[in-house]
Amino acid sequence: MATPADSNGVSQIIAESFHSQNGFWGWAFPLLRLGIYEDLRHRLASPAPHHLCLIAVDTTSAANNLAATVELGVRFSDSWSRLGKSFPYLSNLAVHPQYRRQGAASCLLQACEKATASWGFQDLYLHVLENNFSARQLYFKLGYRVHQVESNCNTFFLGRSRQILLHKHLNTDFNQ
Repeated sequence: MATPADSNGVSQIIAESFHSQNGFWGWAFPLLRLGIYEDLRHRLASPAPHHLCLIAVDTTSAANNLAATVELGVRFSDSWSRLGKSFPYLSNLAVHPQYRRQGAASCLLQACEKATASWGFQDLYLHVLENNFSARQLYFKLGYRVHQVESNCNTFFLGRSRQILLHKHLNTDFNQ
């Protein structure tokens, strides 16, 4: 479980994973990172009953470097009124480049699946960008399937990649 003391490292990994520090928008990176930090700090300070921020730490080094992070929360199909169906949703899965392809993301996803089942849910959702082939490969390998392909005005006018909503029906018996 992440603590407020982890906010700086977690926000750095998320910012580096989802935003470029190069090119025209590189000047905005510190502002994006600060926004991520403040959002995360707020969520960790006043967590909802069904919210987790998990971290993977490299315990093989004396520094205990932060290797990866993920958040799990409950969303509502009607997010304004919270009257709709609730469902668990994964976000901000990010792995430090030094630790990619070493199993940290898989371990964090499995921990989220166990937490989801312990909350009484049988389904888990997340978004992935259509052009993020390595993330899609990981999710498909772990049993996630396409639920819906989403497009918005960024897709059409800015040429951005579409978002894919993935779904996994959980096997609630994790003792096998």
